[in-house]
Amino acid sequence: MLDIKFIRENPDLVKKTIQNKNVDIDLDTFLKLDTEISDINKLLQDLREKKNAITSKIPSLKDDEKKNAIAESKEISNKINAYETELTAKKPEFEDMLWRMPNIPSDDTPIGKDDSENVVIRKVGTPRTFDFTPRDHYDILEMNDWADFKRVAKVCGSRSYTLKGVASRLEIALHMFMMDKLTAKGFTMITVPSMVNEDALFGTGHFPAGREDVYYLEKDNMYLSGTAEIVLTSLHKDEILDEAQLPILYAGYSPCFRREAGSAGKDVRGLIRLHQFMKVEQYVICKGDLAESKKWYETLLQTAEEVLQDLELPYQVIECCTGDMGLGKYKMNDLEAWTPSQNKYRETHSCSNLTDWQARRANIRYRENGTNKVKYCYTLNNTGIATPRILAPFLENHQTVDGKVRIPEKLRPYMNGKEFL
Repeated sequence: MLDIKFIRENPDLVKKTIQNKNVDIDLDTFLKLDTEISDINKLLQDLREKKNAITSKIPSLKDDEKKNAIAESKEISNKINAYETELTAKKPEFEDMLWRMPNIPSDDTPIGKDDSENVVIRKVGTPRTFDFTPRDHYDILEMNDWADFKRVAKVCGSRSYTLKGVASRLEIALHMFMMDKLTAKGFTMITVPSMVNEDALFGTGHFPAGREDVYYLEKDNMYLSGTAEIVLTSLHKDEILDEAQLPILYAGYSPCFRREAGSAGKDVRGLIRLHQFMKVEQYVICKGDLAESKKWYETLLQTAEEVLQDLELPYQVIECCTGDMGLGKYKMNDLEAWTPSQNKYRETHSCSNLTDWQARRANIRYRENGTNKVKYCYTLNNTGIATPRILAPFLENHQTVDGKVRIPEKLRPYMNGKEFL
């Protein structure tokens, strides 16, 4: 959420951001509503003060003076009711636009309409050249009896998965590997539920947009979370932290659920685009300072790159353009690992700096050392590891001619020292 004062004082910049992020908001309408609401609130304040002054005098008045005062008080009450009704009618449209007001992107963010205009800023590693015809990850899993897509689909529907034997061990190993890496960097391991209330989704910016991609549990009035970030943000909702408590570093582990609305026909085979998955999320709450947030952003991005390097996967780093970065993002980079069967790079990590946009929504603040001033925190996040998505490039890049899969050296301690699956 943007500061309303900032919007009022920087209408041209906000308009430009709305345009560059392809957001359906008419800022002139928003500012007109803002003025009207402010004017009504001022009128209401004046009328209430006047009514209170009259009401306080009534007990001491007599006869006609008292009757006139009571009549005037009722007339003012009618005006107050009318203005309150008008205010109630205007607020929903205003608040909807305020919730959807996009964060201002960094100066180095590319301007673009969608992901087709994202920019590759570097490639690391060389895609493997096979001396045999490589299999895709689906076939590798099937031929080794490491998964059962057909049976699980009968129970759970399409875009579901089940892993068996050493493949299930591999999935758990990847998460343990990730947890150890983040713990060594000072992050606190934390497991979180996947059921969240609506406030939590508004707090992170997943609502009001994005409802169609979230599972709703109607009888419980709860939602299934698509990322630990939602719970981790809400854990500190409405808190005023001491600056000494910052930064807060979480390695959040949780099941994640996404409806994948609008993805019909895309990646229907295998482990790429599923309704349920497991994820370790890198998450940071730091003080409201751009230089401080940039430092932590680089840490999150570097850690994700270390993961792909440790797993010996060729990858590229993407600078996401304005049209692909989402409402709340100040800066966003995706990491994409080479996936041989598709002859292209596929996203494995997404790193985001949201400055104070989320913290304003969730009302997360801190008391600054020295000045005692209360300021909004900054929040950042990046994927640590998400399974089974990472297994697609992992299995395909490390496969052997006979259908085995080589385990990278840094993962072997989590696989009982095995060199091959």
